[in-house]
Parts: sequence; structure tokens; C-alpha cells
Amino acid sequence: MQTVCVCGDKLWRYDAVSFFGSHVSFTSTRVSFCPPRRRSGLVSMVAKRSPKRLKYTSASRFTKEDGLVYIEADPSASDSWKLEPIANLLKQGAVGVIPTDTMYAIVCDLRSQSAIERLRRIKNIEASKPLSILCHSFRDIDKYTAGFPRGDGQGHANLFKAVKHYLPGPYTFILIASKELPKQCIRFGTSSAKYASRKNVGVRMPDDAICQAILKEMDAPLICTSIKFQKEDEWMIDPVMIADTYGPEGLDFVVDGGVRVADPSTVVDMTKLPPKVLRQGKGPILHWMELEDDQKTDVDKDLIPAGI
Repeated sequence: MQTVCVCGDKLWRYDAVSFFGSHVSFTSTRVSFCPPRRRSGLVSMVAKRSPKRLKYTSASRFTKEDGLVYIEADPSASDSWKLEPIANLLKQGAVGVIPTDTMYAIVCDLRSQSAIERLRRIKNIEASKPLSILCHSFRDIDKYTAGFPRGDGQGHANLFKAVKHYLPGPYTFILIASKELPKQCIRFGTSSAKYASRKNVGVRMPDDAICQAILKEMDAPLICTSIKFQKEDEWMIDPVMIADTYGPEGLDFVVDGGVRVADPSTVVDMTKLPPKVLRQGKGPILHWMELEDDQKTDVDKDLIPAGI
């Protein structure tokens, strides 16, 4: 059995064994369909396969040939077997697109320096701009950050107890990065010398079945950044359009979980008390958060990560 993906008039066939194995092999041929299911020049179809024929092995590195791996997945992740090769590609250094509970995100493994550099290049993100990480559990957050404020007996509440009731959820919490987080992921400092030594990271734990299924297969969080039109300050919510736009820029794969609503996460700075909302989004403002006024300083703007 095979998965096939059509880009324009080219049909890419993925053999079940090699696609799910240690490397990805591509063969192409020109085909025509009548009538085709076409959106923006890209069509994806998945052939029914027998799980007994699939072989899953790990791979040591990512080798990419021509073509964009495009997978259509059910929003409920009921067909999560399709997502296992995506996790394998990410572990090998691939850069691709997955859905979250807010919007689509460009992601890569935070342990791959080359992948992080490619992600920044694809999105044209400057090195000083902080990135967000997608975490599967609080264990990941505790490892790669200093964690949430847990109270100090001096009137400051234990915010960890409050936060855990809202994660997974549509929030980006800015926390102090730990030494475990690679320096390519964090902010190198802003133009303000006062804040130059601070190294923060935006943390997300999305409430999305597809995203969680992929994160479950990973050994570490994923670096993520939002997706906008290249020449317009508008979110991109159609995965086919994202593939057409950013595929030529160097994307390796796209996971299609359906068109999403343009509703970004609520960004909360947890490095100060009370926590300050830097951007109001999908997540409601809670009673222990302080809403920032509309006149953000340059420092506050620099704190907002290129996340989702």
C-alpha cells in the first residue's frame, strides 16, 4: 500500500516500508485526474493500508530529496499512524508545518541547530527574536525553563496550581529559560542593555489532538513560529496555501488538519509578578493576570515571541 501526494501534475508515491523506515524515498510520474480535487495547485490523497505491512524504525539523520511530504490527518488524530513518520522526520532535522489549537505553526526539533537556522531563514526571523517551544507535558516545561512561580510565602501566590488548570490550552507563557534550552532558541537580548542578559522563552502546550500526537512521539519539545503571508501582516490558516507559499522556501512537510480560525494564543509574561498579558488572544484573561495597556514599550514588544 502507498500514500500518494500530487503537487501540480506530479504524483509522489511513498512506499510504506521506506517512508516509515530509516529514510524517505520519492518517485515521481506525470499523471492526470478527472476530475481532480485541487486547491491552489496541490492535491493530497491517502490510500488505505494494512497496519500489518508497516515497519517503523528510527533514523539517524534527515535526508531530503525533491518533493514536499503532505499528509492529511483527521483533526481528532484518530488516524495517528500517519503522524509517526512526521516525528521521525523531525528527529532527523526536518522543518515543517503542523496544526495547533490556535493556528498552524512551522516547527522543528529544538536539538537541531541546523533546523533552527533553516526555520529562521524560511520565516525571515532575526536572531534576536525569541522563539516559542511546544511542550507535551509539564515535565518538558520543568526541564527547559525555570518553571512557573510557586509562591514564596510573602503574599505571592503559587501560580503553578493556577496554570495547570488551563494547560493544555491557548496560552503562550513567557518563562526564564534553563541551561538545557539551546541558545539558538532564546532571545540574545534587545537593544536595551538593561534587559540584554535576560534569556526568556515562550512556552506552549496546545490542546490539539494532532499536535499532541506528534509531541508524544518526540523526545524533546518543538521550536515553533507562526505563519503569515509573506508580504502581508495576516495569518495563514489554509494548509494547502501554506504549502504553496512556503514549500519553495524550504519546508520539508505539511500536516493538513483542516482550515483553522485565525485566533492566536494569549501571551502572558510570567517573569514578573503579577503576570502581565502582552497580547490578548484566544485564551481568556484570568483573575491573576494583569492586562497590559495598549502602549507597549519596545522592551515589551521584544518579549513577545515569534510564536503562535
